[in-house]
Amino acid sequence: MEKMIEGILEFREKDFEEYRSLFEGLERKQNPHTLFIGCSDSRIVPNLITKTLPGELFMIRNIANIVPKYRQSEEFLATTSAIEYAVQILNVENIVVCGHSNCGGCASLYFNDKDLEKIPHTKKWLELAHPVRDLVIRQFPKKDDPTREWLTEQLNVVEQIKHLYSYPFISKRVEENKIKIFGWYYLIQRGEIFNYNESKHLFELIK
Repeated sequence: MEKMIEGILEFREKDFEEYRSLFEGLERKQNPHTLFIGCSDSRIVPNLITKTLPGELFMIRNIANIVPKYRQSEEFLATTSAIEYAVQILNVENIVVCGHSNCGGCASLYFNDKDLEKIPHTKKWLELAHPVRDLVIRQFPKKDDPTREWLTEQLNVVEQIKHLYSYPFISKRVEENKIKIFGWYYLIQRGEIFNYNESKHLFELIK
C-alpha cells in the first residue's frame, strides 16, 4: 500500500501537471472512441499497450475477457450493461476483445470440479467459454499438448466476438458500418499484439 500511496503523490505532482489541460477537459464529459473488453489479469494494462490517454478507452475487464450473450434480465448484469452503455450512450466507434497469453481463466476451463470448489462463481462464469474448451479437446485430446493453451486463448477471443453479434444494437451498427469489432491476442513476454483476420481465420501480428 505504501508503494501505491507514493504513486498517488507522484502522479499528482508530475503526471497530472503534465496533462492538466486534458483532465480539465474530461471533468464533465467523456468521449471514448473504443470499448476495450479485456481480462482482469494484472499483467494487462490497456492504456499502456495501446499508448492511449484517459478518455480514449471505455474498459470492461473480467475473468478471461468473456462477453455473455445478449439477454434481457432482472438480474444485475455488469458486463452486459457496460457494453450497452458504451454503445448506446457513448457511441463508441470500435470494440476490441483482447485475450492474452498464459491466461489463468482459460487454463481454469480444464480444471476438474474439485479444483473449482473454492471459486463457484468463477466456475459458473467460465461456462460461457465451454464451447471453446470442448472444441479444443476434440482437436487435441491429450492434456499435456502445448497447443491447447494458446489455441484456447485465441479461440476464446473469436467466441466472444460471436457473442457480441447477439446484441441487436451492435449487429445493427455493424451492418450500418457505424462500429467495428476487433479481436486481439496479446503475447505478454514479447509485447506483441495479434489481430484476428476474419476472412483468413487467423491472428496476424500488428506491425
